[in-house]
Amino acid sequence: MAKFWNFVFFQAGWFACIIGAANNQVLWPVIACLLYLAIHIWRSEHSIAELKLILKALIFGVSADSLIANLGYLNFQDAWPSPYLSPFWMWTLWALVASTINGSLSWLRGKPLLGAALGAIAGPLSYEAGIRMGAGSWGVHGQLGGLIYLAIVWGAAIPLFFYWHRRHIGTSLEQDQ
Repeated sequence: MAKFWNFVFFQAGWFACIIGAANNQVLWPVIACLLYLAIHIWRSEHSIAELKLILKALIFGVSADSLIANLGYLNFQDAWPSPYLSPFWMWTLWALVASTINGSLSWLRGKPLLGAALGAIAGPLSYEAGIRMGAGSWGVHGQLGGLIYLAIVWGAAIPLFFYWHRRHIGTSLEQDQ
């Protein structure tokens, strides 16, 4: 049942952030997502490992999105905290994705090729949906280039997040002994 709710809260958070960004109202969606993430980490069997995974995924995502935007392939609605970084609401979405690794996406554990394929398809489609809902736009280099870069990023992200999770759980189990 926890995996079901993880999926529901991820989807609700995604829609709230996208709709909020499209309407320049991201404060409450971000606060709600951060509250969910705090509860998710607190309830996790390996809280420290879960927090480390979310922080690494956050750094990965902010770096990737900021690079793609600065290369001119993607524009976000809302430039806070900086016009050179992806917006804070996107940071929240990366953290939400990381929260699914040990939750609703756990069925991908041990299947890196399937995870890469899913990431390379679902990641760019998620951005396309967000853009169509008004949370951003394709940059000066157009949609195709942006989708290709996003497919590469997300194709690497999902297997990498599982790898990080496995490493953190192993470290966490060793410290418990």
